[in-house]
Amino acid sequence: MTDTYDLSTDIVDRIAGLTSGSPAYITRHKRDKVAAATQRSYDALFDPALPDLSLTDRLLVALYACTLSKTPALAIHYAERLASIDADRVVIDQVAQGSIDTQEPRLRAMLSFTRTLIEAPIDGDKTALERLPAAGIPTPAVVALAQLIAFLSYQIRLTAGLRALQVLNATEAA
Repeated sequence: MTDTYDLSTDIVDRIAGLTSGSPAYITRHKRDKVAAATQRSYDALFDPALPDLSLTDRLLVALYACTLSKTPALAIHYAERLASIDADRVVIDQVAQGSIDTQEPRLRAMLSFTRTLIEAPIDGDKTALERLPAAGIPTPAVVALAQLIAFLSYQIRLTAGLRALQVLNATEAA
């Protein structure tokens, strides 16, 4: 039995540019429960009611991870989400440009940790983790942040892989 979910809200399909019936779409949806679980994870991680980290902080982390990973379609998605909740436009633009040094210490610590896990995950050790509580981030928020960054790494790679598959399918069809 497969999970049912609203295909119109599937972020990965939308960001990867998948259309119903395309080879990449068919491949991804052979296991609809995985696609549904990915969307449910996204919905849960960006639920405004989620405690420990504000939605603005989570979306800024997502925007920064996508900026670092050079995934403009996802970065635009997260910037639009931030704009929709009236986040500070200056902060959004700075994070989208990769400028984190001028951010307040708590946000700067979260974004620095994001950079570590995205660019050099091996360096995400005890020392890197200890910088977060030192910036006033409690343990439950540190755990939530690490989970969020892990999901973003997955989402970034999944959308990139699906886009590459689409290019390959288009090349083979030509």
